Amino acid sequence: MKSAVETLSPTRVKIVVEVPFDELKPDLDKAYQTIGSQIQIPGFRQGKVPARIIDQRVGRGAVVQEAVNEALPRFFSEAVEAEGIRAIGQPEVDVTAVPLEDGQDLEFTVETDVRPDIELPELEGIAVEVDEVTASDEDIEERLTSLRQRFGTLTPVERAVENGDVLSIDLSAVIDGEEVDNVEGVTYEVGSGNMLDGLDDAVLGASAGDVKTFTAPLAGGDREGQAAECTVTVQTVKVRELPELDDDFAQLASQFDTLEELRADVATQAEQAKKFEQGVQARDKVLEHLLDSTEVPVPDGIVEAEVTSHLEGENRLDDDEHRAEVGESTRKALKGQFLLDALAEKLEISVEQPELIEYLIMSAQQYGMDPNQFAQAIDQQGQVPAMVQEVARRKALAAVLEKAVVTDTAGRTIDLNELVPQAETVDPELEDDESAELEITDVEDATEEPAKA
Repeated sequence: MKSAVETLSPTRVKIVVEVPFDELKPDLDKAYQTIGSQIQIPGFRQGKVPARIIDQRVGRGAVVQEAVNEALPRFFSEAVEAEGIRAIGQPEVDVTAVPLEDGQDLEFTVETDVRPDIELPELEGIAVEVDEVTASDEDIEERLTSLRQRFGTLTPVERAVENGDVLSIDLSAVIDGEEVDNVEGVTYEVGSGNMLDGLDDAVLGASAGDVKTFTAPLAGGDREGQAAECTVTVQTVKVRELPELDDDFAQLASQFDTLEELRADVATQAEQAKKFEQGVQARDKVLEHLLDSTEVPVPDGIVEAEVTSHLEGENRLDDDEHRAEVGESTRKALKGQFLLDALAEKLEISVEQPELIEYLIMSAQQYGMDPNQFAQAIDQQGQVPAMVQEVARRKALAAVLEKAVVTDTAGRTIDLNELVPQAETVDPELEDDESAELEITDVEDATEEPAKA
C-alpha cells in the first residue's frame, strides 16, 4: 500500500492511498463468500456459488463494493499509522478507482481533521498568584451544621411546606397531552434545587395531600430542555431535626470524646479545604497561562459537530445565541485538550492501572454508580482509551504545576504539597465501603490512542 499526505491546514490533511490488487484480493474473496451465502442459484449449493456466476447474477460492482466497504477502515488506519497522522473526527472518503477487473488497484482519498502540532512554551517555574484564604467562623459552623444534618432525624409535621422541609412527592410531566414521565414517592428537600425549575415555588405553602401544577423544562431524558406541564402531589411533610452540639454528638459523629476536640478538628478540615481551593485555583491559572502562551488551532468541523450534537440533545438547534455560547466553550475545551495531549506527549506521561482505577472510582461516585458497573459500562462502550487519555492530561498538568511558583495576594509562597485535602474524621464504621476491585481492559497500549474530541 502506498500513501501520500497533503496538508490543507494546521488541522486538516488529505491522504491519497493506493492499494495493490493483491492486498485487496483477500477482501474480495471474503466478499464473494458473503454474497454467495446470501443468494440461491439453481444447480449450486448455497455458499458454493463460483465467483464468475456471482459476477453474472449480482455484478462485479456489488462484490467490489462489499469488499471495499469492509476494507476501507483498515487501509485508512494503516495509512494514518504509516504517515504518523493523529486523525480525529469523522473522515471524508472518496473512492477514485476500484478494481472492476482482476489486477486493477484500489485508490481512494481521505480528508480528515488532525490533532495540530503545538509548540509548547517554557514549562519551568510558571508564576501564578492565588487568593489569600482563611477559614472563617462561618465556614466552621457550616461544616458542623452539615455534619449534624447527616445525623439528623426526619419528623412529620402538620403544617404548610416551608423552605428546608423534606417532602415525599409524586411527580408527573406532560407534553402536548402525552405523559413523558411519572415517579412516585420521591424524596425532595425544598430549596435544594436539584429537580425541576419551579418545583420549589409550587410546593411552598402547600400541605400534605395538595396537588400543584407548574411549567418547567425537563432536566433529562429524550425530551430534555422541552417545556412540560408538571403536576406535583405532596404526600408527606417532614422537618429535619438536628442533634444538639455537645459531647454526646462528638462521640456519635467522630472519634473524639468532646465537642471541643471535634470543633478543633473541623476547624482544621475547614482550613485544609480552603487551602485545597488555592490548589485548584493554581491549577486553573497554570492552564490559563499555558493557553495564553500557546497557539492552538482547532478544527472548525470538530467544533461544529460537537455544538450540533449538544444543541440536538437540548432541542435548541435554532437558538443562535445559545449556539454561539456553546461554540465558544467547545472551542476553549478543545484547545485545552489538545494542549494537554501535547504536554503529556512531551513529558512522556504514562498511565498505570492503579491510577486508572482510582479515576474510575472517582468518576463512578460522581455519577452515583457502583464502580464495577461503571467500569464495565465504559469498557463495553470502548471508552477506556478516552479515560486513560484524561488521566494522562491530568498528570501532565500536575507535573507542570509541581514546578510552578505559586504565591497568594499577601505575597506568601504556597507549598502545593500542603494543599491535599484530608478525609473527614467521622466514625469509619458509619461510612459506606467504597472500595472495589475493578476488572477493566489492560491500559498498556491505551495511551497510544489519538485524541478524540
